[in-house]
Amino acid sequence: MLIECTTLHGDKKMISKDKLVFRPAGYAIVINDGKVLLCNTKSTGKYWFPGGSVDLGKKLEDAIRREVREETGIEIEVEKFLLFKEMFFYYEPSDEAYQNFSFFYLCKPRTIELLADDKVDQEDESEKPRWIDLKSIKKEEIQTGAEEIFQLLREFYL
Repeated sequence: MLIECTTLHGDKKMISKDKLVFRPAGYAIVINDGKVLLCNTKSTGKYWFPGGSVDLGKKLEDAIRREVREETGIEIEVEKFLLFKEMFFYYEPSDEAYQNFSFFYLCKPRTIELLADDKVDQEDESEKPRWIDLKSIKKEEIQTGAEEIFQLLREFYL
């Protein structure tokens, strides 16, 4: 059986069901003074939210706090569930495919000083953490799969 997956570039790729890995993930939507905390995706240069996979036996909120700390250097408080998205995702750099359950949470920053670019884990897909003015973000700057989330943020915060 083949499953249609979306690539980092928004293309569709048919993947054997046997190749899929189940991957729950948590992401932080951190807003501070009209700016949202985002990272660049190395493979595309587009914005995505800090966060990532939840290891078996770990709590979702703990994973979100850990990922945000690793990718951006800030400490957060996970406040409120915002959105769930299921994605079938093909990650070209490592030829891996996922059935991804993504949980997005509104978070409050406890600190706001971001890691210097050279201090972000170079092995990670996320890089260049930034506070970006929500009004200035263009659709073409957003990583595939995040459009719905940005629409919600604009409705709520603008």
